[in-house]
Amino acid sequence: MSSMVASDRVRSGGSVVASVVRAIGTVIALILLAHVIFVLVSVNEANALVQFVASAASALALWFVNLFDTGNATMDLLLNYGLAIVFWLVVTGIVARLLRRTA
Repeated sequence: MSSMVASDRVRSGGSVVASVVRAIGTVIALILLAHVIFVLVSVNEANALVQFVASAASALALWFVNLFDTGNATMDLLLNYGLAIVFWLVVTGIVARLLRRTA
């Protein structure tokens, strides 16, 4: 009986870690999405929040920042940052799923 309780604790711990990983991926995706929206609607670039989001998004987009160069700045933004959003959601989703399975 005690081994069953211990395994339940491990499972719930793995579930918590998996949820945290998935939440981190979601937050990263939201930062990237906020940057895309800010650029598309031409918000004030001098605003501190906009600068913070742009800086964070640039770092979080990894190697996707200049991956596509179509000659259209809007299309480049959507492709590059959109791909980064998908990347983070997929990777953190896979990691979360693996953490749940192994726990």
